[in-house]
Amino acid sequence: MTQNILDIQDLHAEINGVSILNGVNLSIKPGEIHAIMGPNGSGKSTLAKIIAGHPAYTIKSGSISFMGSDIVDLDPEVRAHLGIFLAFQYPIEIPGVSNSDFLRLAYNARQRALNLQELDPLAFFELVNKKLEIVGMDSKFLARNVNEGFSGGEKKRNEILQMALLDTKLAILDETDSGLDIDALKVIGSGINKLATPLNSIILITHYQRLLDYITPDFVHIMQNGQIKYTGSSELAEELEKDGYDLIHKKVSVV
Repeated sequence: MTQNILDIQDLHAEINGVSILNGVNLSIKPGEIHAIMGPNGSGKSTLAKIIAGHPAYTIKSGSISFMGSDIVDLDPEVRAHLGIFLAFQYPIEIPGVSNSDFLRLAYNARQRALNLQELDPLAFFELVNKKLEIVGMDSKFLARNVNEGFSGGEKKRNEILQMALLDTKLAILDETDSGLDIDALKVIGSGINKLATPLNSIILITHYQRLLDYITPDFVHIMQNGQIKYTGSSELAEELEKDGYDLIHKKVSVV
């Protein structure tokens, strides 16, 4: 039997004493793409941050298992080294740090944690140039400071480039489509599709169907009030686009 990449069971979590997740259950197998949709405040981004290990949130009960091992007590950097990647909705700028140095240090930190060979700047440049093709970025971006002066599309492509470099086992993309024009969306969608393999898994958090025009998920989950209320196929996103989140009440009442 194939081991799940992610198993979340009855997860309850809060921040500053305010309950955000109220019993989330989610299982993801290798090779699967899951889309999580839902209204603002439903807990989508909170779930993403908790899987990645954000220290601001307190897990009250429930479990998170990654590749068969409990990760609830692991630090964010340990989770990242294991292969969990979170692409932010609003990637930050890091003045004074070149994109090349940032990416190389991140890559080598993971290599070191896994007792694998680190790369010198020349060897890394050869590696990263191959990855640049996936996201349609020019090598000149490597010399620029991290996300400084980048357009919205360039910032998001930079996130996907990180995902490509770090040999991600579980990629969580938090509203990667936010602020993108149609051309940037096509490039991002193409890059994500190229990185999807039978050995990794992807979680797409989005409000809109338009990202799913380019990436077909195996499952679409609707979140509300800190729970996954309903799960369906890719067609569920089209129904949401048409009927809005009132659809949740119709689906749940039928079930």
